[in-house]
Amino acid sequence: MNSTKTTARRSERVIITGASSGIGRDLARRWAAEGARLVLNARDADALARVCAELGDPDRVVAVAGPVGEADTARRLAETAMARFGGVDVLVNNAGQFAVKPFLESTEADLDQLYATNVKGTFLVTRAVVPMMIEAGSGAIINIGTVLVPQPTASMPAAAAMASKGGVHALTRSLAIELARHGIRVNTIAPGIIRTPLIGEHADSLAAMHPLQRIGEVSDISDAALYLARAGFVTGTTLEVDGGYANGR
Repeated sequence: MNSTKTTARRSERVIITGASSGIGRDLARRWAAEGARLVLNARDADALARVCAELGDPDRVVAVAGPVGEADTARRLAETAMARFGGVDVLVNNAGQFAVKPFLESTEADLDQLYATNVKGTFLVTRAVVPMMIEAGSGAIINIGTVLVPQPTASMPAAAAMASKGGVHALTRSLAIELARHGIRVNTIAPGIIRTPLIGEHADSLAAMHPLQRIGEVSDISDAALYLARAGFVTGTTLEVDGGYANGR
């Protein structure tokens, strides 16, 4: 029985955006270790190529560089998944931007940049991939939000970022209902503070925000993503991976 499950998991065809560093890089490593076939995306083509080289087998890992907020990138991701692997089983919309900036200091350009990646990118890539999942009659879509959407804190003012990430949370809930009849599940992971290049070298100074008294590691998010990819009766949920932050507030 365990052997059957392992074989099924190894057949997974997975698209991961924002895969050149941090959470996305760890997601790619974890799925590659299980033998999945991967289409990886990042804006930085050189950084993405290095991750693909780390993962080894070029027959199972392919790169599609470009900003997710452009329809051409989304189209190429879907077309590559179909051409190389015959479709996609799991989409992880991990590419995202975040900025801590007081509301009155935030500019229209700040909002446009955050919206382009977080909302438009998630929307466009999902729209490009869903037809393949509908044809297959199944699929799992995992969006990356933030625990600060339902539980903001005065110490991290980020209204522009929250406006965009809130859109990701809302998109998840709407699509979960709309796509359920096609066997497609859509969920959000809402991380707390995670040790990534985005947070920087002073990440541990934020440990006290979490009741578990530590910040999260990228492996904590990968654990959650792998669970949601395979949790067949879970859809429309927001899984808080935050060391108890939301509950502790």
